[in-house]
Amino acid sequence: MYISHVSLTDFRSYAQADVELGPGTNVLVGPNGVGKTNIVEAIGYLATLSSHRVTNDAPLLRFGTDRALVRARVQRAKLVTSLEVEITAGKANRARINRANPVRARDILGIVRTVLFAPEDLALVKGDPSNRRRFLDDLLVILRPGEAATRGDYERVLKQRNALLKSARNGGKLSTAHESTLDVWDTHLARAGARVLRGRLEVLRLLSPYLGAAYASLADANKEAHAYYQATISPDFESEAAENKALDTEEVSRIAPAALLHAGTAEIEDMFLEALLNTREKELERGITLVGPHRDDVLLTLGTAPAKGYASHGETWSLALALRLAAYKVMGEDDPRPGAGPILILDDVFAELDATRRTRLATIVAGADQVIVTAAVASDVPAELGGTFLKVSPGAVKS
Repeated sequence: MYISHVSLTDFRSYAQADVELGPGTNVLVGPNGVGKTNIVEAIGYLATLSSHRVTNDAPLLRFGTDRALVRARVQRAKLVTSLEVEITAGKANRARINRANPVRARDILGIVRTVLFAPEDLALVKGDPSNRRRFLDDLLVILRPGEAATRGDYERVLKQRNALLKSARNGGKLSTAHESTLDVWDTHLARAGARVLRGRLEVLRLLSPYLGAAYASLADANKEAHAYYQATISPDFESEAAENKALDTEEVSRIAPAALLHAGTAEIEDMFLEALLNTREKELERGITLVGPHRDDVLLTLGTAPAKGYASHGETWSLALALRLAAYKVMGEDDPRPGAGPILILDDVFAELDATRRTRLATIVAGADQVIVTAAVASDVPAELGGTFLKVSPGAVKS
């Protein structure tokens, strides 16, 4: 898969920009602050309808404007598709496919597949659990676009349930009406949450075989990389213990219990309902939902130690890269047709790596259908990648 043309209108710093790209490696070169990342951010937005830099769309609009347009021409296998997304302040975003009538923005999910690595991805290892949850959720939506609606359902029900819990807490005691309504929201939350959790567990199952191999190829270390899902609905959930000491086999089994890993959606829903019942008193005291996918985590380990708090800077970089490379492999397996592999985006990555890791990463990604790299100076990009260099200056991109 590759994008041959991308056009930006009132997106970030660009009033208008048109960028011609080709298969293989494309390197966007220019000083910091000229808009290189804005271009790859727009391409990534076509794949996920979200930014890797901000949590809402407002900063994507050029200052003083009320809408932005991202257009692209993408070739996947033998199919060429034109896409357009209109990002509008305070309104639902819209999209067009092959210049047809507008559709919901989420209807374009799955047409473009990207794997984007940026310095912000260090948060996958060092940051709070929301970064790791989003990593799994975004990959799930790329693989199964219909799951975007499932995630939206869960977030909507969670918001309503939290509002009820807060109302009940402020009232001083749980009335019969509150209790009856809470039971209804418990059912809705467990149903939507079970689908979210089942999807995440499936994604992690697909990632796991590739994670260790990707880390070993980057780090050449004797530590194995693993990822374990920490589900708050599990009765044996012990996140704090897992984060603060080395792990033995028994502890790992408590973090990722077989009963959950092999459970179907209906079984997970039952577990969720039981967990909500067991935590109801605490939730009423605090006015917030304490268990569910919105509070889960993924434990990343190197050897027997959690990576967070124990990994060196170089190990952290390698593990974050390995997660993205594993996602790249999963997408490739999901659609193995020639010319259908995901676009690989490396945003200002090589400047942060030592010479050995630069060379290893370049060797790994050189065979991708399309690689888009941003760099402040051309010398940051390993010679092994080769490719076409495009010069980026404020408001313009030139070959």
